[in-house]
Amino acid sequence: MSSYGDLPPMGVASVASDTSHHLAEGPVWDPVRGRLLWVDILDGAVRVGSLTEDGRIVAQERIESPDTAAAVAVSARGELVIAGAHRLHYIDADGAMSSGRALINGDGRRFNDGKPDPGGRFTVGTKGPGPEKLIRVDPGEEVIVLDDDLGLSNGLGWSGDGRRMYSVDTPSRRIFVRDYDPGSGMAGARRVLVELDGDGYPDGLAVDAENHLWVAVWGAGCVVRITPAGDVVARVDVPAPHTSCPAFAGDDLGTLVITTATEDLTPEQARDYPLSGRLFTFTPGVRGAEPRLWSGRR
Repeated sequence: MSSYGDLPPMGVASVASDTSHHLAEGPVWDPVRGRLLWVDILDGAVRVGSLTEDGRIVAQERIESPDTAAAVAVSARGELVIAGAHRLHYIDADGAMSSGRALINGDGRRFNDGKPDPGGRFTVGTKGPGPEKLIRVDPGEEVIVLDDDLGLSNGLGWSGDGRRMYSVDTPSRRIFVRDYDPGSGMAGARRVLVELDGDGYPDGLAVDAENHLWVAVWGAGCVVRITPAGDVVARVDVPAPHTSCPAFAGDDLGTLVITTATEDLTPEQARDYPLSGRLFTFTPGVRGAEPRLWSGRR
């Protein structure tokens, strides 16, 4: 299934959930409450669960979004921000939901992957007919455009010190890096860190404590590890072709959680990979970088 067979294999991820999702994405570890959140984008749901010691994920709660749920982030106080179709939806610590103004528009366009930056500002990209954007939403829903020429904005991450920002443009198979000021949010000019040349397309990403990237490769059934210099050095195989996003989870941040999807599987793939759409876990032997928390709606 994977064309990354020449990379050193680290192992095979284990199925961790009982429920199959159409398009599971964006796993987030909430270190304050010790819980895992993830989204099923087109189903418009945020899922909340626990991670057991043996690597199982037990779903505990389902939170409905008014439309799609492309990404979710959590604040230290327990507030949530959900990237909907064209606007952000907010859930306060008491569970009350409200929605912001439309930040993007266009038929067939919606928000896609999003994460808080090192200062807690929510950063999110778009998916549609193109060209697509990567924006940062500052307090008061002020929109700062970082990119406006992408094919499909996807995975996001920052180095441990917050001074390097990583972002994915899926159709071009490129992963970008740029200098970043964690205090002001000032972003430098982007440059190509690596362009993947195997089958599949880069999707979501996570950063570990050694500042290596872990990138899900949609269509290749694997997550690859990439050094800060842009060298692809290892892979984790996943028994589902459409791997969508990894995240480090657990109290020690030592478990790699990997979401997958049934979206766009051929009938043959659906037959051959019946675990598609489930969540998977793997113990890579390296901890993740500390999770970024959203600053909350101010």
